Amino acid sequence: MPDTAMAGSAGRSISPGQLAALLPDLSTSKPAYRHLAQAIRALVLEGRLALHVRLPAERELASVLAVSRPTIKAAYDLLRESGYARSRRGSGTWTMLPDGKRPAGARQPLTPEDESIDLAAAALGLPESILTEALSYSGPLLAQRASTPGYHPFGLAGLRSAIADRYTRRGVPTLPDQILVTSGAQQGLALALGLLTSPGDRVMVENPTYPNALDAIRHARLRPTPVPVTEAGWDEEIMQATLRQTLPRLAYLIPDFHNPVGCLMPDEQRSEILRATSRTGTWLIIDETLTDIALDVPAPAPFISHAAAGERDHVITVGSMSKSHWGGLRIGWLRATPRLITKLAGLRVSMDMAGSVMDQLLATSLILRTGEVLQTRLAQVRTQRTALLHAIARYFPQWRTHTPPGGLSLWVDLGQPIASALADRVRAKGVRIEGGARFGADPGTHDHRLRIPYTLPPETLEEAMRRLASVVADDSPLSSTVDSPQWVA
Repeated sequence: MPDTAMAGSAGRSISPGQLAALLPDLSTSKPAYRHLAQAIRALVLEGRLALHVRLPAERELASVLAVSRPTIKAAYDLLRESGYARSRRGSGTWTMLPDGKRPAGARQPLTPEDESIDLAAAALGLPESILTEALSYSGPLLAQRASTPGYHPFGLAGLRSAIADRYTRRGVPTLPDQILVTSGAQQGLALALGLLTSPGDRVMVENPTYPNALDAIRHARLRPTPVPVTEAGWDEEIMQATLRQTLPRLAYLIPDFHNPVGCLMPDEQRSEILRATSRTGTWLIIDETLTDIALDVPAPAPFISHAAAGERDHVITVGSMSKSHWGGLRIGWLRATPRLITKLAGLRVSMDMAGSVMDQLLATSLILRTGEVLQTRLAQVRTQRTALLHAIARYFPQWRTHTPPGGLSLWVDLGQPIASALADRVRAKGVRIEGGARFGADPGTHDHRLRIPYTLPPETLEEAMRRLASVVADDSPLSSTVDSPQWVA
């Protein structure tokens, strides 16, 4: 297998051949040095070229790209001038971000709820009629349990059975003792990290990825090792090389309608990852919280269904009702071996003893009616996705996006790194939205992207885009850290 596109995440340097494999064809681009500098800056912002990576020597890169050495020198000079590279005598040239660039992607402070249009959360509300029916089912059951202590560290037996049965119907025979009910998927991830890793361990993550997962990984003092994911999907060679070269203790992946990119991992690649992580002894955490939000394709089978015999015990699946039903329930789960579930439950007791019985009874009612609930919800989400695409095309014809086959958001390319500044400014217009840098494994990357959920009514999405457009139309600049407004995506 050719050694391409490790992009410096493991060895903190990148060879001329590796960098050339990531660059577009520059043979017809004039002037070549400027297009080369723009291409390298775009790789840094996209997260495909990590920060603090040593770039190839000028002479070596010139030879591989078949250009003159002065062309490479001029490109590196531009990168240094714009703050995307620095050089030390005897140490070479390294990638970086401009000193004046705000550390985009930093978590914004929590504020009380207001009347803003909230595009920061890619989650749906729960219709009142569905909630009313679930309450009528769970109310009498709650009364029956009121005389008991109410602590169920593994989760209510009925809910564990309902979740296990759903896995079985989807092609993976599962027993209730393979399920641990958690307070949302986030607690499930935190439990798995706490049990399986130690401070300093490497964790392979996608770049970009779900920011709260990154927060949990960093809080556990683990070292994220990023591998890029784009609208075209996952680069198999990068993932395989990362596993071989860094031997991460754990890998966290979102293969189903990836958040925020929206792509769906092919079945063959799932099998390859299962084999590769089994060989390297890497625990594999698969986030399937968006699996049910299949808009244009059938809902994918559980990731673990692609595992051969003997390749399943290292896989932990994270599930949740937050995306398919309602985040207010705070119901998630882990699927793993019974032995691992018992250990995870023991750790969970030290955190919060057990989950809410009321929430679990409501969740049991809802999960038993998942097919019925989803039929209506998916139609609603498709309508909202179409409305958002039309609004973006109307107000921002220069922006680029693709239509994801599932999930709850668009990953929009703005063409220049203004997303964080735009998100800051539009907050004054009553719109909360997350710039792409919040999803980057490397600080400051993806600042030319916005994640825009289509979880609100069409008229609300239209109004949100109108307010965004009013900010973009403002004469004052949104960014001053780039020496050219043209960016290669």
